[in-house]
Amino acid sequence: MNIKPLSDHIFVEPLSEEKTTKSGIYLPESAEEKPIAGKVIAVGPGKITEEGKLIPLTVKVGDKILFTKYAPNEIKIDDKEYLVIREDDVLAILE
Repeated sequence: MNIKPLSDHIFVEPLSEEKTTKSGIYLPESAEEKPIAGKVIAVGPGKITEEGKLIPLTVKVGDKILFTKYAPNEIKIDDKEYLVIREDDVLAILE
């Protein structure tokens, strides 16, 4: 995939969640929550201030991040789902 986000947009591949609880109960897809963690696939150049100055993004390709639950826009490319978020919605980088 060759994709280049604009501004401070970030393309994220959602990390798969466990389909069963700790006690072994299977969770159907309808009961699952939206993902809040993912791996960064592509990042835009950064945010441009009112003065025209470019502020580069903190996250980079390959980072695993936590983001707000309802922030991402879901898109599908080549039968694979991705999330698009802004850097303001990123809560943390997982190390």
